[in-house]
Amino acid sequence: MPLMRIDVIKGHDQEFLKKLMQIAYRTQTDAFHTPVGDRYQVLTQHEPFEMQIGDTGLGYKHTKNVVIFNVIHRPKSTKEKQQFYTTLVNRLNQELHIRKEDVIFTMVSNHDDDWSFGDGEMQFINGKL
Repeated sequence: MPLMRIDVIKGHDQEFLKKLMQIAYRTQTDAFHTPVGDRYQVLTQHEPFEMQIGDTGLGYKHTKNVVIFNVIHRPKSTKEKQQFYTTLVNRLNQELHIRKEDVIFTMVSNHDDDWSFGDGEMQFINGKL
């Protein structure tokens, strides 16, 4: 049950943003084998000054199309994460023409008792999921 937070700079139209989210969701289901309908995405658009993105010494010059994915999930293998990164970067490049160097990821693992999907219950723990 990944929770995917997506941050972008304002200026993209609704169709672009919907497609971005759909590509990310499709990649999530492929790489992490999540069930269809297991979709928790939050997209936030920022003014350009609100996203200060350095190059971390790698020489990247990020554009206004930079996208940051913060994915919170149950533990995943390095192989699954790498597949997610590579597949998503390639799909965004091919389908939305986002430069590969403009896609940034951070993954945060958590455990079953870190989730509640409503009613203040731990559905992974109480057997409802």
